Amino acid sequence: MPTTLFAQFLNLHFGAVTTVFLHALHVHPTHPAAPITDAFAMELLAFFALLAFFIVVRLTLNVEKPAPVQHLAEITHEFVLEQGESIIGHGHERFTAYLTVLGLFILLCNLMGLIPGLESPTANVVVPLGFAVVTFVYYHYHGVRENGFGYIKQFLGPVWWLYPLMFLIEVISHLARVLSLTVRLYANIFAGDLVTLAFFSLIPLGVPLLFMGLHMFVAVVQAYVFFLLGAVYLSMAVAHEH
Repeated sequence: MPTTLFAQFLNLHFGAVTTVFLHALHVHPTHPAAPITDAFAMELLAFFALLAFFIVVRLTLNVEKPAPVQHLAEITHEFVLEQGESIIGHGHERFTAYLTVLGLFILLCNLMGLIPGLESPTANVVVPLGFAVVTFVYYHYHGVRENGFGYIKQFLGPVWWLYPLMFLIEVISHLARVLSLTVRLYANIFAGDLVTLAFFSLIPLGVPLLFMGLHMFVAVVQAYVFFLLGAVYLSMAVAHEH
C-alpha cells in the first residue's frame, strides 16, 4: 500500500479511474483501491517539478539581468553540450534535449529520498528499468536513423564467417546494457535510502547527516553515470566508422 502523502492524495482522487483504466488494459493492480504506487507518485512529482522549472526559466528569460534559475539552466545546458561534444561529436546538439531531461529527472528522483515524507522512486527497480529500456530504444532508433540498414554492421564484426556468432554476442551485450544500467542505479539508491533510514532510526541526530551527505553524493554520481553511459551508447550507435 502507498505510504507517501502524495500517493495517498492521488489514490483518493484518481484511484478509481486508474483502476478502471488498468482493468481495460487487462492489468490487475495488487491493491485495486489504491493502484497508484509510491514510485509512480514520486515520478509524477518529479515530472511536475521539472515542468515548473522549465516554465519558470522560459518566462523569466532576460539577457541583461538573468535570474538565478536562468543561470542554473544555462550551466546545465552548457554542461550537457560540452559532454555531448566530447563524447558524441558532430551532430550532438540534437540529443541535448533527451540527455538533459534524462540526467535531471534521474538526479531529482535520486534526491527525493532525502526529503521527509518523500521516497526515491529509483529505489524501486521498475523505475531504473524504465529509464534503461527507454535509453536502449532511443539509441537504437537513432542508430538506424543515422546509418539505415548499415547499422547491422555494428553487430557483425569484420570477419564474414563469424557473423552469426558475433551477432549473437552483440545482441546479448546490448541487452546486458539494460541490466547493467538498471542494477547499478537501483542498487546504489536503494542501499543509500536503507542506510540513511537505518541510522535515523538508531541515532536521530548528528551521525545520520553524514550518511545523508554520502547519499547525496551517490545520487549525483549515479545520475551522471547513467547520463554518461547513455551518451556513450548514442555515440557508438550513430558512428559511421565501424
